[in-house]
Amino acid sequence: MLKTLRLHFIIIGLILSLLLAACGGGDDEPAAPEAGAAAESGAAPEAAASEEEEEAGDLAEKHEFGLTEEGLLDAIDQTEQLVAQCMKDAGFEYIAVDANTVRESMSADKALPGMSEEEFYNQYGLGISTLYTGQAPQLADVSTPASMGLGEQNIQIFQNLSPTDQVAYNQTLFGEHVDAPLAVALEREDFSRSGGCILTAVKQVFPADNLEVTYVNPKDFAIDNDPRVQEALSQYATCMQEAGFDIGAPEDIRPLITESLDEITGGAPVDSLSADAKAALAELQQLEIGMAGKSFECESTHLEPVKQQVEDEL
Repeated sequence: MLKTLRLHFIIIGLILSLLLAACGGGDDEPAAPEAGAAAESGAAPEAAASEEEEEAGDLAEKHEFGLTEEGLLDAIDQTEQLVAQCMKDAGFEYIAVDANTVRESMSADKALPGMSEEEFYNQYGLGISTLYTGQAPQLADVSTPASMGLGEQNIQIFQNLSPTDQVAYNQTLFGEHVDAPLAVALEREDFSRSGGCILTAVKQVFPADNLEVTYVNPKDFAIDNDPRVQEALSQYATCMQEAGFDIGAPEDIRPLITESLDEITGGAPVDSLSADAKAALAELQQLEIGMAGKSFECESTHLEPVKQQVEDEL
């Protein structure tokens, strides 16, 4: 009996020793995590997440060329003032257009009064070759973003000029491409077709990288590089290919049509084109309508819902 009790005490003692060793803080006890390690395990990710959320929130407030609404209006105002001065120096009258007027014109891109966006696509495509006349935007029969952004006063000034002076006026204002007034270039975030006093003014207001053909809006970059959008873009491309169009992204259509239009017309008025050129233009117009209409369908089905979700998350 005594031997049994003694054995029990020995076993209990051994157990207690093991427990004390496990709980104790002897020389072999692991050192406490350093401040950096503690940050990596908890504080840093929270801080990083906070910074990412703040950055995303900043992107969500950005518009064309990464500008806030206030910054965009200010840039438009500065540019218009410089355009007016440039035109005056060249001997022409030009009244700086109100920034809000230019902004409204930007919002009217790819649309006509009384038409939905889908109706516009199915009837006019992107409005590149289909609305092409070779005439100045100030002489257009319909109100377009190109003419709206010039302001009624400047349109009136232009229309009061002689035909010869009208040509010189627009050459001074636009350069080679009358289809690229400020409002249109801003909406497309593309100054590649800008020229004349508009380009002179833009260079003084916008950073040099904004004028590069490769420029990408940071907000668009963030959205387009989301894995979900990349997958949706692949579905869009498949949708277009099934319709016979080798188009990988919606933004691929405009340069394709614009380049073809320049090759066919050379910027000349439609009435002065040869019979072959007119036939080629009519063919291009049908291609544009078919391509843009299908693109609108594929975007609506596969791409836009996903891009909207990602943008909303910003």
